[in-house]
Amino acid sequence: MEVQLKPWGNSQGIRLPKAVLQEAGFEPDDHLIIRAEAGKIVLIRSFRHRTLEERAAEYGGKLNLDGELDWRGDPVGNEVW
Repeated sequence: MEVQLKPWGNSQGIRLPKAVLQEAGFEPDDHLIIRAEAGKIVLIRSFRHRTLEERAAEYGGKLNLDGELDWRGDPVGNEVW
């Protein structure tokens, strides 16, 4: 697939076809790292920690916690409670 560089303000830009983005696994609003390597331009999705809300949204907004752990319990050794 061939694309053409076009002026965009003081820079140059290209439009990436939807099929190419889907094949690469990129989605709208992804953060990307761009670098030049041996005459190529490489785009890599950058790692970003997701918020608790973003993680919960993957499960319909529910965290499905298994319950709380009881850390109190009775002393087992020489620990001081």
